Amino acid sequence: MEAQSWIIMVVLSATFMQICRAVDDKILSLPGQPRVSFQQYAGYVIVDENQDRALFYYFVEAESDPASKPLVLWLNGGPGCSSVGAGAFSEHGPFRPSGGGSLVRNDYSWNKEANMLYLESPAGVGFSYSANKSFYDLVNDTITAQDNFVFLQNWFLKFPEYKNRDLFITGESYGGHYVPQLAFLVVKSGLKFNLKGIALGNPLMEFSTDLNSEGDFYLSHGLISSPTYELLSAVCNTSQLWRENIAGHFSAACSEVNDAVFSEIPHYIDLYDVTANVCLSSGGSLLGVHNNPLTPRFQFFSSAESMQEALSQPKDQENIDLCVQEETFVYLNRKDVQEALHAQLVGTPQWGFCSGYAYYDRRNLEIPTIDVVGSLVSSGIQVLVYSGDQDSVIPFTGSRTLVDGLAKKLGLNATVPYTAWFEDKQIGGWTQVYGDLLTFTTIRGGSHMAPFSSPGRALALFAAFLSGKPLV
Repeated sequence: MEAQSWIIMVVLSATFMQICRAVDDKILSLPGQPRVSFQQYAGYVIVDENQDRALFYYFVEAESDPASKPLVLWLNGGPGCSSVGAGAFSEHGPFRPSGGGSLVRNDYSWNKEANMLYLESPAGVGFSYSANKSFYDLVNDTITAQDNFVFLQNWFLKFPEYKNRDLFITGESYGGHYVPQLAFLVVKSGLKFNLKGIALGNPLMEFSTDLNSEGDFYLSHGLISSPTYELLSAVCNTSQLWRENIAGHFSAACSEVNDAVFSEIPHYIDLYDVTANVCLSSGGSLLGVHNNPLTPRFQFFSSAESMQEALSQPKDQENIDLCVQEETFVYLNRKDVQEALHAQLVGTPQWGFCSGYAYYDRRNLEIPTIDVVGSLVSSGIQVLVYSGDQDSVIPFTGSRTLVDGLAKKLGLNATVPYTAWFEDKQIGGWTQVYGDLLTFTTIRGGSHMAPFSSPGRALALFAAFLSGKPLV
């Protein structure tokens, strides 16, 4: 009896310590933040004590009645880009930085529908870190999924009131790897996480299918000529261009095709949103840079002057702040902001959107995850695949082909035929439902980061997803 009592005391003590840390992680107020009624938390969760490896999170309670709302984990892709900088402060968090250094409310924040948990993963991304630097030479999908799983377990120790909530795991881009792989571990573990569904935005799920869709997209949107399309079809397709680009060396044939493609697609076209304007400096040069294969044009600035030039640019005609990523970069690198977030810089001079990608095992990009998605559907997990339809990097056509093929493999018939759905009396996109659990949806006019470019439509889709109801 005494031994059992001692074990119980140890467990209770550990739980109490974690709860206390949750209190320590509470954000009193972010610099420049407007007054709000909901609570915010940020800090670290240790995922490997021996290696001193910790992942940074930002948690925002639901805007109203958080006790009744589900918990949603968000993971940005890259691989190696920040869910805090992109998801939380550039897409669907409660605030967005403004050029004046303050925060403005996001009228389409996803915390209107859920308690939102943003995780910077793997270690080395954003404020997440590993004290053992050799870790950065070994990162791959398996390690990332395992660390994310440990994070969830330990985060629930900090916030035990959320352990029995409905849980949804969501993400975009290379989140097409992160999200289903983490969800698979959750299901496989048998632990009571109460996982209800996953949502994947413009996701990489099968390398050749996703990336070979680019050539057709380029041609159909007038980005390339017919002779260049013929080169892509006959000489070197877009998935091969990606392989050789990632390897850092083009063959003679692919080099010729690459030159032809990008002589016709100027750098002033954002391939992640082909119909959008771009953030320009006052000198007229594009600030965006492709640092990672599957991430938007985040910029690492060489000077404060170049940053200020970017922030002086006007909003586009749809009142979308084209320079929000640049403004987020400045905001999250402020010392007072880092102190308010309980964040620290370990082994890096500044916070960045992306890790630089060099340490991630690039072979993982070609590991398909579509069958993992299928196993989740077979396990009773709701799956939504959505696509901003103006993204040429992971076009909606490839995602639609993969979902349709998966439905056929699982023997699922279309229960909702391919049809338009509406938001605010306008067409929000098109959707199709297979069986009870598998849905494919487009967001009309949406980019690779659809919640940024089409916030109202993305929020409507998110609300329908959480409710389990088809779009109408």
